[in-house]
Amino acid sequence: MVTYQAEQTKKPFIRYRETTAWLRKVAAAYGCRLGDIAYIFCNDERILEVNRQFLQHDYYTDIITFDYSEGDLLSGDIFISLDTVRTNSEEFGTTYDEELHRVIAHGVLHLCGINDKGPGEREQMEAAENQALSLREKCPLKSSK
Repeated sequence: MVTYQAEQTKKPFIRYRETTAWLRKVAAAYGCRLGDIAYIFCNDERILEVNRQFLQHDYYTDIITFDYSEGDLLSGDIFISLDTVRTNSEEFGTTYDEELHRVIAHGVLHLCGINDKGPGEREQMEAAENQALSLREKCPLKSSK
């Protein structure tokens, strides 16, 4: 089961059911299936706190993935800073919606075993993100009306 929660921010207006169906496709492309995955949307201060407490890193980031997967069953906690997602969308010239979905996919890709810290891994991750986004059947932000 995939859950979507918020800490110290409001949950983003996305189509959760459609997003979960899309994430199933992403996982299946790597021979995996979704187990218990919690997306925790937060602000920059909360992700910095998590980064310091659990990883001993003293910097902001867009995503932190805690992997509890067993075999091909993906499970984990995925923290996403909506502040950094917004900043990155502006910096990279993408829409907030595209950047948010890129980061959402990024978390599942980590659970599938794709890394982005070693030599050549960043390029592999970017290619995997682009492939994941191509699998997405429009899961736009909900109207906040």
